[in-house]
Amino acid sequence: MKTENLSEMLKGVLDGLVLEIISRGEIYGYEILRRLHSLGFSDIAEATVYSLLLRLERNRLVRVEKKPSDIGPQRKFYTLNARGENELAAFWARWDYLGERIEMLRKTEGVNHEVQR
Repeated sequence: MKTENLSEMLKGVLDGLVLEIISRGEIYGYEILRRLHSLGFSDIAEATVYSLLLRLERNRLVRVEKKPSDIGPQRKFYTLNARGENELAAFWARWDYLGERIEMLRKTEGVNHEVQR
């Protein structure tokens, strides 16, 4: 499946995906981008991830620690705080609810699925 067709849908879930990645352990921005790309979301731009991280930081969903880097300026490392963990749990609850409804719709048989002529 081509990911460019997923861009609009992905905008609504990217925050949750990034929170999930951060929940796995301390991580910096570029590594988050690499993980997203390795999952097949190769069209996500670096600027998108960094602006999302700034938003998470402003909303106080993550802890940020600056650490020295071997190859340049300090890096910001992210971990979830309690608010971030709560937001992640709420994201997955919304995801499960929506997924269940979508599957119900897909599996529903009846007149509505037939092409009207």
